[in-house]
Amino acid sequence: LCCIIGARLGDHSLGALRELTPELRQRLTEPGAVVVDQGELERLGIHGVGDVAEVTGRRVRVVGLVQGLKSLAGPYVFCSVETARPLLRLQPDPPQTTYLLARCRKPEDVPGVVERLRQYHNMATFSSPEFSLRSRMHWLTKTKAGISLGCAAVLGLLVGAVVTSQTLYGATVASLREFAVLRALGIPRWRMGAMVLAQSFWVGVAGVGLALPVTFGLAQLAEALGAKVLLPAWLLGSAGTLTMIMALLSGLAALRSLRLVEPAALLR
Repeated sequence: LCCIIGARLGDHSLGALRELTPELRQRLTEPGAVVVDQGELERLGIHGVGDVAEVTGRRVRVVGLVQGLKSLAGPYVFCSVETARPLLRLQPDPPQTTYLLARCRKPEDVPGVVERLRQYHNMATFSSPEFSLRSRMHWLTKTKAGISLGCAAVLGLLVGAVVTSQTLYGATVASLREFAVLRALGIPRWRMGAMVLAQSFWVGVAGVGLALPVTFGLAQLAEALGAKVLLPAWLLGSAGTLTMIMALLSGLAALRSLRLVEPAALLR
C-alpha cells in the first residue's frame, strides 16, 4: 500500500515539493521514474536508488530519495503527472484528475474566487489555509491514529490535573497547623487561598520549564529516526498556557482543604 503523488515538474509549477531539487525533477521526467523518502525504503521493500518495483502492475524505478516526508499511512511515492496517470489508472481521454491547483495573481482575490468556484457542486473548492485545516481536522477526528492521540492528550491532562491537585491538597493538609496559626493572627482565608494558588502557579511554571527541553530533545530524537516533528511557537505557547490553566485549576480544587483551618486546631 502506497500513496501516489503526481505533480508537474516545471520551475514555476504548483504542487511540486520543495524537497524535489531541480536535479530530482529532471530525473522524474523519465517515464516510470519515482522518488521516495529515505526512511520508507524498508516498508517499500527496496534498497535505494536504481531499484525497480511494481505499482498496480506497472514497473517503476527509484531515481532519487528525499528526507522528512514519511507518512503515517502508506508511504508516499512522488512522480510526474505523466507517470502518475497510468499508476492511478486514470483515463487519458477525456483527461481525468483527482485534484487541481490554482494561484491567483492577487492574493486578496482568493476568497472571491473560491466562493465563485463553490457554485459548481460537482467539485469541492478550498483556499490553501482552509484545505490545510480540513486535512488536519480530518486526521485528528476521522482516523484511528488521530483519535487515539486526542484521547491520550485528554487522559494526560486529566491525570496531570488529578496528581497536581492531590499533591497540593496533601501539602496544604500537612500544613494545617501553620495555616491555623495564620488564621489565629487574623490572616483572612482569601490570603491563604492566594498563597495556595501561588504555589500551583509556580508548580505550573516549573513543569513547563522542565517539559520544554525534554520536548525539544524528543523532537531531535524523532528526527534522527526519520520522523520530522514540527514545534511552531503557537503550539508551544498553547501547550504552555494549557498546562498553566491545569495547574491553576488544580490549585482551586486544593482550596477545599482550607475549610479545615480553624484556630481551635492549635488546642489539640
